[in-house]
Amino acid sequence: MHIEHIALWTKDIDRLCSFYETWFGAAAGNKYVNETKDFSSCFLTFPSGVRLEIMRSGVAGNHSAMHEPVAAGYAHIAFSVGSEEAVDDLTQRINDAGYVILDGPRWTGDGYYESVVLDPDGNRIEITV
Repeated sequence: MHIEHIALWTKDIDRLCSFYETWFGAAAGNKYVNETKDFSSCFLTFPSGVRLEIMRSGVAGNHSAMHEPVAAGYAHIAFSVGSEEAVDDLTQRINDAGYVILDGPRWTGDGYYESVVLDPDGNRIEITV
């Protein structure tokens, strides 16, 4: 058994897809649109084969956990970039592009070298070795 994909709601599919394509090497598939249900989605495939579905709905897409207090549920997506230098470099480039860096790069108490950034919708992303 393996996880087939993970999904995120958004109000702007193109913006979020572009973020993950630009910074994490994802390739976007064709956008699916169901006008009857006011739903659309796009699957991103990362070089490792992992897929992320970006979804928008006229109803559900209006929910955003952006900047809300920590609650039960998904906490973050983590991307391993291979080295401390790669963590530093990608974090700096994302920062220079104007995105929010929440923490790091730093060594955590449980032994990870990481930074934590926010995507355009406020979803937490760990960039780690």
